[in-house]
This record gives sequence, structure tokens and C-alpha cells, in this order.
Amino acid sequence: MFSTKVSKAMLGAVLGTVLLVTGCGGGNSASTDNGKAATTSPVSGKKVLNIGLKADPPSMDPNTSTSLYDRQVYASLYDKLFDIDSEGKIVPMLAESYEVTPDGKTYTLKLKQGVKFHDGTEFDAEAVKFNFERNMNDEKSRRKGELKFVDSVAVVDKNTIKIQMKEPFAPFLSVLTDRSGIMVSPKAVKEHGDQYLNHPVGTGPYVFVEQVKGDHVTLKKNENYWNGQVKIDEVNYKVFTNGTAKVQNLRSGMLDIIDDTPVKEIPAIKGDANLQLVAESGMGYQGLYLNNSRPPFDNKYLRQAVDRAIDRDALVKVLFNGYAAPARTAFTKGSLAYNEALNTPKPPDAAEIKDLLAKGGQPNGFNFKLYISTSPENEQLGAVLQNMLKQHNINVTLEKLEYGQLIETGDKGEFEAMQLGWSGRQDPDQNFHDFVVTDTSNNDGRISIPKLDELVIKARGELDEAKRKALYDEAATLLQDEAGYAYMYHQYVLLGMNKKVTGFTYVPDGLIRTANLDKQ
Repeated sequence: MFSTKVSKAMLGAVLGTVLLVTGCGGGNSASTDNGKAATTSPVSGKKVLNIGLKADPPSMDPNTSTSLYDRQVYASLYDKLFDIDSEGKIVPMLAESYEVTPDGKTYTLKLKQGVKFHDGTEFDAEAVKFNFERNMNDEKSRRKGELKFVDSVAVVDKNTIKIQMKEPFAPFLSVLTDRSGIMVSPKAVKEHGDQYLNHPVGTGPYVFVEQVKGDHVTLKKNENYWNGQVKIDEVNYKVFTNGTAKVQNLRSGMLDIIDDTPVKEIPAIKGDANLQLVAESGMGYQGLYLNNSRPPFDNKYLRQAVDRAIDRDALVKVLFNGYAAPARTAFTKGSLAYNEALNTPKPPDAAEIKDLLAKGGQPNGFNFKLYISTSPENEQLGAVLQNMLKQHNINVTLEKLEYGQLIETGDKGEFEAMQLGWSGRQDPDQNFHDFVVTDTSNNDGRISIPKLDELVIKARGELDEAKRKALYDEAATLLQDEAGYAYMYHQYVLLGMNKKVTGFTYVPDGLIRTANLDKQ
């Protein structure tokens, strides 16, 4: 039984649905979406690890990346200055150690020695300086917002780099655990220019071989990896937009790991003696971008009407069977900025929604188009939302786009509403600033609220955690009132894995780290 009102028609449309994820084979392999097993040409004695991804990774260049699916591959291809460990704590990676001045404005990093890029060139302070300057200054860089407070980067000596900040920036080390901290080969960037994304070179445990768009990315073992012997010879990331087909391939042994498991398939995973399920609460969120810059959602009251009409408790119960958490903010449990009162959903109030529609000049309701990505899971979410909103005379037309096209549509702002979420990061700033502050890189909803900008920017520079949390509480309250983005739920990370895979450690960002994996 549901504690909230759900129509029979809605339940019929959504029972048996599967889990959604953000938003995101080998050279002799083919991945399919029709439920048939992918095939491989085995090589005697070679250990091959096949990982199923829900969507095609759009870019192998961290400078321009915006996708979770890119990051899954990056976890094998690249190393970062810092990483996070199994407890979510920031730890040095390519940095050996670091010092920060008391005012939070100067960072001095000592670097690992003896590390080489896949092309044989040396990783050193000059390479770090090159990467920072590329991310900060390149015309196409998506990292500018993350590094906007960096004033200068100076080489102290071959293995020491000094970073001077314009002002204190509390999330800085956390930023360096992600794409802004990934180190790419300066030689490869200079050699390939705009085509670097087709010739990526890192220092990671695996070396790029090829990417066939829509099908697979293949990597091979880095024979000279600085951080220990790599046990797997080849890693193939295979694209499966159909979650059921992906699970079938896992069960047949054609895949070894899958990046997400549809909820309806969880019993099959748990009931298979050869498989295991990793089910952990993630750092991210899913919701709706409502385009604040064009009708109908340039109208605050109509945004509020849609936001208030979403029954988050019912959505999570029907779609996810407990493997997700209702959300009204960007912040999950464990985050510095988490506020249970603000995050607790309220059941839709028909009288309130009717009043909002009247205030918005649409007393009889209105229509809008919602873009979703192409998968059965997203179609089911669309059906849930259609039924919920229809009860309040808000009519939704669904239109499906390929994941990469969805990202591009969001970048251009050519939509009324769009379902796209975020995989989550360790620091609250990384789940919030670039999505809600005016003219920032991931603000697809074109939110522009001066007071909100002021609060979020102030939180970036506040080093006192209690004061910082208070700023996020005020900012989240303001964004809820404006309904700039309709948060719906915090997703779980649901990895399916063959028990033959050993050496796996779960890290809260949900990325599959392959450096220490083996296959029996």
C-alpha cells in the first residue's frame, strides 16, 4: 500500500520498471540491445574483462567531458592528482603529498616520481602546469568553472608544483579528484589538437586502443604501470542501452560487470550463484531541468506547479522498490550540506497546485514537451511523470533522444523540460554550483537568481564547515521556492558482477576502478 494517492492507471503503466542512471567491447566484439549475447573472439591465455555501460561515452578528453560514462572509462585510462577512497575521503594519487597555507590560498603539491604517460613521456611538474593551463584557458574547456579561482600555477622544481588561488576555495582538493585533476599527456595534446579525444593518453593502468561509437571502447594493459602490476590484459566497455539485454549478457558470461542493474532484474542477479550485486547509496541525483529562460517555464508558478505535482515517495516505491531515495535537494546523506527537513518530500496538494496554475495564468492547466533518453527505463519514468502531472491538468509529451544528443540539447538550451541528472561528487559545491549559478557550465535550466548566486559563491570560499552548511541550507530553500530544477530522487549504485572478478573495492563515486581487478 502507498501512503500517497496513486491511480490504478499509473500503477499499470509502471509496474515492473527498472532503475535509471545519470545523465551518462573490444575490437572483435559486438554489443547488442536485442537481448542476444555479444560475441568475442577469445585469445589463448589472454584475460579479458568486459564491462557493460548504459550509454556511449561521448568524449575521451576530460577537458570537454560532461558524462558519467566517460568517467567510467577514465577510471582505467587516466590517473588524477587526488582520488577518494572507500570511505569517501580525499587521498593523494599522482600527488605524493601536499601543503596548504592557513589562509587557504596557496597549495604546494609534491608529485610522484618515476611516472610515465602511455606515450613514454614523463609525468612531472611541467605536465601538471600544462594540464591546469589547458583546463583553465582552452576555448572548449568544460573545466573553467571548477578552476576559476586558480590565479597561477608555478613549477617549483621537477617534482613540485605551487598553485596560487585568487581567494579561498573550499572544494579545491575535491575538484582535483575528478576531471580537473586528471593528467593527460602534453605531447599527445600538442600532436593531435582537436582530435586528442580520438587519441587519449594518460598514466592509468590501461592504454587506449579504439572507440567504436555506440558499440565499445577497448583498452589494453599498461605494462609499465607505476602503481603496481596490472592483472587483466584487456578491458572492453560495451554499450547496452537495454538494461535487460545487459543483464542477460552478464548471466551468460559475455559481460563480467555491468554499471547498473534494473530493479526488476535484481532477483535474477541475487538468485544466480555465479553473480553478486553491489548495492550502495550514491552521491548523485535525478530530476528535471525546467528551462527558466523560455515558455512555459520562464513562469515561476508553472515551474512550481510541476515540481509540487511530482509524488516522489510514490515514484521511488513504484519504480525502485527501495533502491533509491526521494529527493528535493542536490545533497545526499553523508554530505556536508545534507538537511533532512529540506530533503524530505511532501505529498502533492491538489488545492496548492490549482492555485499555482491560476497564478501562472493557466487555470485550466498547460502542455509541455519533456525530453528523455532512449531506454525502456526512461520511458517508464516518463510514463510515471505523465500520469502524475495529468491528474492536475498538466499534459506532458515525451520525446526520446540519444544520450549524447540529450547532452547537446541541454547545452544549447533548446528544450522546455529535460530529464537529466548528475552522478554526484564528494563536495557539495560540485553537485550544486555549476548547475544553479547564472551562466555556469552545467546550468542547462538557465537558472538566474542573484541571491542564489551570492549564497552559492560565498559557500565556495567559506572554510568554516558550520557556516558553509548554513549557506547551503539557505540556498537550497531558495531554489526550492523558485523550482529552478525539480529534484526527484537520489539514485543507488547497482553494479552487477560475476564472482570470477576479484579485487573489487566499492568507492562512493560509483566508478569501477579496474587497476586492482583480476579474473579467475
